Amino acid sequence: MPETRHGLLIEDVAAYDHDGDTDRPATADILILGNRIAAVEPGLARQARADETHPWRAAVLAAERIDGSRRLALPGFLNAHYHSHDTLLKGAFEALPLELWGLYALPPSYPRRSRAELVARTLIGAVECLLSGITTVQDMDRIHPYDEGDMAAVLEAYDQVGIRCIFAPHFTERSLLDATPFWQEVIPPDQQWRITGPAGPLFPPGEDIVARLVAAIAPHRGRHPRITFGLGPSAPERLERGTLERLGQASRDHALPVYIHVNESRAMAVHGLQHLAAHGGSQVRYLEACGLLGPRTSLAHSVWLTDAEIALIAETGTSVALNPVGNLKTRSGIARFRALLESGVNIGLGCDNCSCSDAQNMFQAMKMFCSLSGIEDPMPGRPLAVDALRAACTGAARPAGLEAELGHLRPGMLADLLLIDLDDPSFLPLNSAARQVVFTESGRGVRDVIVDGRVVVRHGLPTTLDMAALARNVHELAKDLRRDAAVVAARLDPIRDNLLEAVRRSWAVPMPIDRFLGHPATQLRSRLPDA
Repeated sequence: MPETRHGLLIEDVAAYDHDGDTDRPATADILILGNRIAAVEPGLARQARADETHPWRAAVLAAERIDGSRRLALPGFLNAHYHSHDTLLKGAFEALPLELWGLYALPPSYPRRSRAELVARTLIGAVECLLSGITTVQDMDRIHPYDEGDMAAVLEAYDQVGIRCIFAPHFTERSLLDATPFWQEVIPPDQQWRITGPAGPLFPPGEDIVARLVAAIAPHRGRHPRITFGLGPSAPERLERGTLERLGQASRDHALPVYIHVNESRAMAVHGLQHLAAHGGSQVRYLEACGLLGPRTSLAHSVWLTDAEIALIAETGTSVALNPVGNLKTRSGIARFRALLESGVNIGLGCDNCSCSDAQNMFQAMKMFCSLSGIEDPMPGRPLAVDALRAACTGAARPAGLEAELGHLRPGMLADLLLIDLDDPSFLPLNSAARQVVFTESGRGVRDVIVDGRVVVRHGLPTTLDMAALARNVHELAKDLRRDAAVVAARLDPIRDNLLEAVRRSWAVPMPIDRFLGHPATQLRSRLPDA
């Protein structure tokens, strides 16, 4: 006999099934007990009320009822690549090449942030995710300089807001002057100080970063009901080989997934050509040699990949987290969506930083994922809308070891889901649930969101915190951040043209592939200011 507990009953809802009718999903009742889906059955509630011997009768009668008629239930979206550290800088920048944007926007350029700001930026980012149906975030959060107390405060904020989080502290080791092509050459020695921010190094020189992070994570594992953990090395070129090898060993020893940026921009791919000749100039092959490819690893962006690199990623069971919106704004190029899918690579979709994609909105990411392949191949084919939904709902679960827990509306799965209003203009008339979610919906239709069996968004409003108080707090904290951003800009603006010259030089390096329409290398000099 099923256990009788107070739960939730979503009645008469169109329940999306990745393997079922994705145009007109079947109507069913979804019974949630505790933090898991107990049953998904047509007419379950009606039958249980009518039959005193029905095995779910007591649970149905005790459950809080949610009217699912004229609603579409989707598995919650998993934001496969996200950084909470710049949520207060949304809208702060026009489009910039990746390497420039990072200097103007990211924590190493700024003074150490207050703990109040760390908490506020975590909460506002999480709320934005929840309001657009994202129930899990993979957060590569940069706390600079690193501090265990600051990390604990961020984790408590995630507990408060109620979203599920795969938390991976983000870290670098090498100077950007050494890790970015041509910066040493184009930035005069007496101006290179401008690259370094006022907060100092992330970790004390010589410290074993991997050991410290593993030790910091250990007491939190199992303590937070919706938080799991990983390791967030920034990129291969920003870490020493020994550190990468220790990361691979730590991942195996402690069952920790690894999240790392790979070949996001042309400059990152050029760095591989310049420094990894022993590995064919390939960051992907280099990571394999370091023991970092495999089912627990997710490669963020992966824009500049060759056929051979895609084949190796597929062969090793490594995942890729695609971020099409952020890649456009940072002028990084368009990943090979179709080639990745057709090679069998597990794909997750991410919304990336709030200052480079500027929106934690999976609907934008899904639409771009499906649409941008048309620039490369005009013929019909993948990615299809169903591919986008599967990637958004399931892709990030695999490297985190949550594939059996998240991504489907099935009995036994964790109860993370969203309800979309089918009376919204986006769905009138309903021709295809999958295609209208991906191509028509903007997030406006999200009405209710459930995480871990708890309603965290009801009628479009968060239930776990005082939104007005959070808004007041964010407005106040943003004053200091804007002042600091102005200081950062004043420090960097004198070398801005030098940085743009480094971009030009990266584009002049011959590459085996091109991830832009046409070949901008021959036109770039006329489009960017003279150095």
